[in-house]
Amino acid sequence: MINTKIYKSVYELAEKLMKAAAKDDRETFEALYAELKAICIEHENSDKDHPEQWETLADFTEELEDALAIYEKALKKAEAANLKDHMSSIGFSMATMQNELGQKEAAIQSLQNAQISANKIEDKELKAEIDELLEQLTAA
Repeated sequence: MINTKIYKSVYELAEKLMKAAAKDDRETFEALYAELKAICIEHENSDKDHPEQWETLADFTEELEDALAIYEKALKKAEAANLKDHMSSIGFSMATMQNELGQKEAAIQSLQNAQISANKIEDKELKAEIDELLEQLTAA
């Protein structure tokens, strides 16, 4: 379970990051991103470390290769805690980026793993997105 105070901070930063990105406010975006990254680093490997903060950081990381590395870290933390919702959403995000980078086999593997995790979650929309992208990639 993610610490409530950290969750609120991460959630508020995510909202502000989305607004800054929508306004194309680079300076604000970078400052907020640095704040989010600092939260992740501060709590890394502590009892307050949670895959959700890392997944959020990856969501706002602009370089795809860097984002993938952060998603990998988030996935390892989600697997260690057996958090199926996070394992599914992180796997889907990774697959989307891997596909963009032309890493089709890696994307298929990420989706297959996400699909297995998604069997135990209630988010039907995410399950459908995973299935749909996997079908697209394996049909081509």
